[in-house]
Amino acid sequence: MTRFAMLAAGAAALTSLAAAAVAGPDARQASGAVLPPPRAEAPAPAPVLSPGEIAAQAPAADWIAIAADDLLVMDLAPGARGQARRVVIQLMPPPFAVPWVANIRTLAAAHWWDGLSVVRVQDNYVAQWGDPDGETPARARPLPPALRPTSDAPYQLRGDAPGWQRFAGLTIPRGTPAGYTAFEAGWPVAAEGTPDHAARWPVHCYGMVGVGRNLAPDRGTGAELYAVIGHAPRHLDRNIALVGRVVEGIEHLSSLPRGTGPLGFYADPAERVAIRQVRLASALPAAERPRLEYLSTDSAAFLRYAEARANRRDAFFNLPAGGADICNIPVPVRRAR
Repeated sequence: MTRFAMLAAGAAALTSLAAAAVAGPDARQASGAVLPPPRAEAPAPAPVLSPGEIAAQAPAADWIAIAADDLLVMDLAPGARGQARRVVIQLMPPPFAVPWVANIRTLAAAHWWDGLSVVRVQDNYVAQWGDPDGETPARARPLPPALRPTSDAPYQLRGDAPGWQRFAGLTIPRGTPAGYTAFEAGWPVAAEGTPDHAARWPVHCYGMVGVGRNLAPDRGTGAELYAVIGHAPRHLDRNIALVGRVVEGIEHLSSLPRGTGPLGFYADPAERVAIRQVRLASALPAAERPRLEYLSTDSAAFLRYAEARANRRDAFFNLPAGGADICNIPVPVRRAR
């Protein structure tokens, strides 16, 4: 075959293949062209869920209802535009803070907080409420006679070696104020111990509610309360009793004007925010009771949620952090469905 004939034959073959490509697979087969099979497209990767999306998709069985008797409802005076300002607090269950929580129930049943006020708002720290005249015996509102005595013994719960073993596999980064942290029945706790001794206690995270007190030996009764509205003040752990957490309406405390006096106390009584009433939810009419539930910290959904909080891999994030402080893993709470 001449060189011209070879070129002509090659051109004809290319023309045939091009025509077959346009005509489709049947024409390509008829032309005698041998082509590789089409490649299957790889499935698109599943989207990475954010912590909020993981909680939202948790099965209904993973959510635990909060009993109405464990919710403290504080209604502040309406805001400047007449809007309602309700703060809902979940009280801490036994074995923590038992005497203070009992006193809070007694105070609420006696309507003791009604007409008192928020007396202190310190930036990045706490909002505190109670009797503004509590330090002046002649003007202080009398406390109910049935309040229980308190001590610093319940600030931390002590145990033995078996109790320590439950924390033995948990680790947190260096520089934190306790050896171990975990969640117990939906609450953030810290722990430390040795092979024959252990102690654990609730920790001061954002929204946690504690008992105001004076210098030791005073431990507070539960009549003076505060909510954390800033960075977690973990130096307060085991120094003050924690009795609950704000589960709804924290913005009505965190957005209040800051106090101008020492430690954020309101120097001018006119600055104080009045409390209309404080009740246990179980004492409210059924239609007014908040119905809330929290994601079980023993559930597989919470484990995925906590991992996602510690290592964000959803679209905005480029580099997972490799861990998270326990206060950066808030337990999800929602309205009951």
